[in-house]
Amino acid sequence: MAKTNRRKLAWGKRQARVRSKVRGTSERPRLCVFRSLSNMYAQIIDDESGNTLVSASSLPQDLGDHEGHRGNVDTAKKVGAAVAAKAQAKGIKRVVFDRNGFLYHGRVKALAEAAREAGLDF
Repeated sequence: MAKTNRRKLAWGKRQARVRSKVRGTSERPRLCVFRSLSNMYAQIIDDESGNTLVSASSLPQDLGDHEGHRGNVDTAKKVGAAVAAKAQAKGIKRVVFDRNGFLYHGRVKALAEAAREAGLDF
């Protein structure tokens, strides 16, 4: 089995394990984080109805005139603050954090702490 396939398989197992324990409701939706090499994505999802309530990413249409590389800790902080601001505007104060199989370290941790500082409770 190729090295990349093993990595994807291991990530999928971690993702399934986390997802089996974390479930979003209408009172407390799920804040799901995805990180790629070049961008960060965050969504607030109501799993009962299957709807994405709020989303933010480091893509140009969401973050605006951010200069430089978008796959770093500074960008993750901006995405966390943006998703928290959009959630506050929709009246969402409490969420469940879903790290989506990624380690709670680096960009994922920076996004979570920025969302907490901006007013989300999890």
